Amino acid sequence: MRNFASYFRVLLFLTIAYVICEILIEDSEAYPIALLNPYVLAGLGLFMLILIALETVLGAIQGLADQMITVEQKAKLEEAKKERAANTWFKRVLRHLWKAKPLDDKSVLLEDHDYDGIRELDNPLPPWWLYLFYGTLLFGAVYMVRFHVLDGPTQYEEFESKMALAQSEIKQYQASLPQEKDLVISEDEAMLAAGKKVFTMYCQVCHRPDGGGSIGPNLTDAYWIMGGTLNNVYDVISNGGRPGKGMVAWKNSLNKTQIEEVSNYIMSLRGTNPPNPKAPQGEEFIIETIPSTAIDSLAIDSI
Repeated sequence: MRNFASYFRVLLFLTIAYVICEILIEDSEAYPIALLNPYVLAGLGLFMLILIALETVLGAIQGLADQMITVEQKAKLEEAKKERAANTWFKRVLRHLWKAKPLDDKSVLLEDHDYDGIRELDNPLPPWWLYLFYGTLLFGAVYMVRFHVLDGPTQYEEFESKMALAQSEIKQYQASLPQEKDLVISEDEAMLAAGKKVFTMYCQVCHRPDGGGSIGPNLTDAYWIMGGTLNNVYDVISNGGRPGKGMVAWKNSLNKTQIEEVSNYIMSLRGTNPPNPKAPQGEEFIIETIPSTAIDSLAIDSI
């Protein structure tokens, strides 16, 4: 590996291998990207060592081949290499786009007239400039037909239509979100798992991972500062706690679905009794239940 091409090939194949790993390997909570997966890192490291070994072997073979050929053969190879370098597709395209006449013999380019002894060269515009000019003419013709002949929408009309579409999509999205008055405690495992994810990301800093309370209050006991119903918890998370010393409002950071999920997860923590909980704060909230006599009477009435 003594030239730039060798390093470039190794880097290129490593990049391709990583992209393939990123596409084929599914993300997980532990490894959100493939590069963090230790097995992927080990595989890429082994692949890099193999590439380096191959490039080293190829370089050694090339060195042996250079030593075995004669001086005349070396000269022919160098000449062929220079010819290939001078006729690459990129250089051929540049020559075609530029196509300027050589200035070695200025008598070929000089015009017949002169002004005060000043002669003018006749070197035409390069093709790239002409292609760009022709492209602007074509764009102008299409634009004129589209917007001035066929009455296409103007920029203002396109803006208004896209804004109206965006507003309708926002209304549909907001209508699909849960409303506070419809909230009921859910024991759905998927919802509680999503709520736990939100709680771990945003809430455990102040309330501890087990909800036992740290800077914020204990969420596992029966005492609540702002009320212990699901709607109360949802409202505190959405709009914030007590002014000046309560929790900040999260409605600008979390959508309504996320707030409902984390509210249900917090309700599920009640009565879990974690070790070393924070002292109770607020007033005791007792969940109202239907008396057994009332349940019996309802059962009798329904028979």
